[in-house]
Amino acid sequence: MSEIKDLSLAPSGEHKIDWVRKNCPLLRSLEEDFKKEMPFQGIRIALSIHLEAKTAYLCKVLAAGGAEMYITGSNPLSTQDDVAAALVKSGLNVFAWYGSTEEEYEHHITEVLSHHCNIIIDDGGDLVNMLHTKLKDELQYVIGGCEETTTGIIRLKAMAKNGQLTFPMVCVNDADCKHLFDNRYGTGQSVWDGINRTTNLIVAGKTVVVAGYGWCGKGVSMRAKGLGAQVIVTEIDPIKAIEAVMDGFTVLPMAEAAKIGDFFVTVTGCAGVISTEHMKQMKNGAILCNAGHFDVEIDMAGLRQCALSTIDQRQNIVGYEVSKGTFIYVLGEGRLVNLACGDGHPAEIMDMSFAIQALSAKYLVEHKGMLTEKLISVPRDVDLEVANRKLSFLGISIDKLTPEQEAYLNASPTE
Repeated sequence: MSEIKDLSLAPSGEHKIDWVRKNCPLLRSLEEDFKKEMPFQGIRIALSIHLEAKTAYLCKVLAAGGAEMYITGSNPLSTQDDVAAALVKSGLNVFAWYGSTEEEYEHHITEVLSHHCNIIIDDGGDLVNMLHTKLKDELQYVIGGCEETTTGIIRLKAMAKNGQLTFPMVCVNDADCKHLFDNRYGTGQSVWDGINRTTNLIVAGKTVVVAGYGWCGKGVSMRAKGLGAQVIVTEIDPIKAIEAVMDGFTVLPMAEAAKIGDFFVTVTGCAGVISTEHMKQMKNGAILCNAGHFDVEIDMAGLRQCALSTIDQRQNIVGYEVSKGTFIYVLGEGRLVNLACGDGHPAEIMDMSFAIQALSAKYLVEHKGMLTEKLISVPRDVDLEVANRKLSFLGISIDKLTPEQEAYLNASPTE
């Protein structure tokens, strides 16, 4: 029961997943625990995350705990067909292929959700949105879900505020062991990996404009600086803007930064961050890419409409003539550059994020019918368990409070 491109690609996908497994000790340890405990016995899990090898291993870990998995990708350009084939060969249900149309993408989501799933693991909110709009009959089977991204949590907060969210969702992205590492170090490295392997251009000596200075923007800026670039940050939050300044970066409005940037990276979670007016101000040869979840941060529709001509310059690079003889270049169609043009975050980073996912899903099953809030933080003991396991695998020991120190910190104030 699957819809994939080509099952014969499975051996290549199996090699990729095996490499991930070897570099994800946290997930390996959870896999062994789950095999003994079977926390997901009788549970159906619908999962929509970028379908590459690290996601595939998370799916296998959940399946090892007894889960019946229904899997799709969260972005048409991030699905790896060989990985999808490997999952199907191992007995999991997959509905996804690279380069799917909008209609095919929606069809795959519908197929995943049409099996009375109990746990929803989402990346960007498309599964949750579909359940609450077109597949409401499936809501009765849902225990709860987990959301991977900042963008998805923004959508969930809007739904909860409007009284639309009908089941509890764990905000996985807000866990310390997720956003402090995945968003900063994972995004920081994988964005530049995608840019560098796609363009084959030097970053040192160039001007990089990073739109947004959240945890992802911090990581992208930090790595750009490390590669030798001059970094400009654009922001709407005055506090984050001050932080960027004190971290050593120049802060400008996009209207000014557009005129001097060589590379542009959007990572805001908002729409229309780089407009056609901005693009018309850019220098010949400027390179644009997006590291936010949805392909709305760069106004691609406006760019296609106003461009005098286009050229397929290189794989995953399209040039747009914005004025006579002036071309700007967009990577990966304005979709997530680290996945549309690369392999996503490093395995060791996703090991932590997906350990949080797996333990959060287990928490939902264990607390079925007991959770009254619709938006739930990752339990602190789950965050600490992941951190302690990670330190153990790194061979690192840390201090512990003595009983006297605990008493001192917990003492009531005295007059």
